[in-house]
Amino acid sequence: MNRSFIPDSPFIPVGAPVHRRRLSRIETAFIARRNVLEIIPSYAYRQPIVSGDMLIRWHMMADPTGMKRVMLDNLANYPKSEIMRRMLRPAIGESLFNADGADWKWQRQAVAPVFTHRNVVALAPAMSATAERASRRLTVSGGRAELVAQMLTATFDVICDVALSGREHFDSQTFSRAITQYFQTAGRASLLDFLGFPEWFPRPGELLAGSSVRTMHTMVAAAIDARRKQATGLADDLLDRMLAAQDPETGHRMSPQDLIHNMQFFIVAGHETTALALAWALYLLANAPDWQERVRAQVAAQLSGRTATADDLAAMPLVEQVLEESMRLYPPVGLLARTVVADDELCGRAMRPNDTVFLPIWALHRHEMWWQESARFDPGRFDPVTGPKRDKYQYLPFGAGPRVCVGANFAMMQASIILATLISRFRFLPSQPLPHPVMTMTVRPEPGVFLEVQPIE
Repeated sequence: MNRSFIPDSPFIPVGAPVHRRRLSRIETAFIARRNVLEIIPSYAYRQPIVSGDMLIRWHMMADPTGMKRVMLDNLANYPKSEIMRRMLRPAIGESLFNADGADWKWQRQAVAPVFTHRNVVALAPAMSATAERASRRLTVSGGRAELVAQMLTATFDVICDVALSGREHFDSQTFSRAITQYFQTAGRASLLDFLGFPEWFPRPGELLAGSSVRTMHTMVAAAIDARRKQATGLADDLLDRMLAAQDPETGHRMSPQDLIHNMQFFIVAGHETTALALAWALYLLANAPDWQERVRAQVAAQLSGRTATADDLAAMPLVEQVLEESMRLYPPVGLLARTVVADDELCGRAMRPNDTVFLPIWALHRHEMWWQESARFDPGRFDPVTGPKRDKYQYLPFGAGPRVCVGANFAMMQASIILATLISRFRFLPSQPLPHPVMTMTVRPEPGVFLEVQPIE
């Protein structure tokens, strides 16, 4: 591998268990409910595509060319599977993430202006402010902290500024607990799906998720009602954009329920995935002290102890490289599912209507064909000058094609400002218990990321 720095540490980051034998339908159902990453078979890390039959024909594809066909060239032939939609529908309905076709297109056009480069840069001071608050919380943490909770608090502040120009209607801890409860109930694969129960048959997870959905929706609805009463239109935030949004072809506007579902989606996605990328990055740096010191030297030279800003990021490229490698090893969403509409071909294999195509982003990012020493932590992979060249569809932490995450640039700027500030002020060291990657809807470290935190004098 062509890179300018070779770490001394033999550190290999934690991964998910890999099963090397074919699992039965019942085994697959129980394992998927525990951790979706564990249903990815060992050969999915070595071959472009693997297939099987379990009530339905399925294919698991970790191939850049195939990903491009599914996500761009023949997008309409591969809509999201009903299993994925059902997990998300109680919380976000038919909002932007779940919608398809024309319904998706006009909603996307409505929110895209909020995430233009100019608007994201304008939000940078809020990102710097939350980085400063996160730093203060770590200072009083007593020398040991759980970083997932710390980062969720930090990123929640920023997404509330983007979505609602403030968080007066939200209690971050209550909202965060509701998200976790939802992921642990509706967000887990249902045994009934694997046993072929019809879609209309209620899943236990959906019923158990009711209280968490009510908690989240109540807070979101209160914020929307308050904005409607103000009716100034001056905030120019995500909520103002959604209130004004109108389908140019049909004249359709978002209903009150549509507004709640879309705001719910952006608030959860906008802070959960960024917080996880930061927590995983700090775990990786804590266990690779050579990389941590190299990043710190670059950051300290630029910041001299002050809080990072957007203007600083170009002078600290290692910060973004660490985050990119963190999301390679621990992508926010580790596996997607699509349903085949019409006959097609992927990786030389016939796709038939109603087949399910699994897109294991987790395996794609750790695939032996696409990454050298794929299990190693090596931010040098993402050095734009010395790093190896890669296919655009080989690395997909934010998706790709028309449905690429609309807030990707926002997430990277926020994460970079927070990480740079923290690395400049603290030394992070490993602690117990070790985190283990578990995916329900997102790839979370369980029971958390516990690290020793030492202020740098």
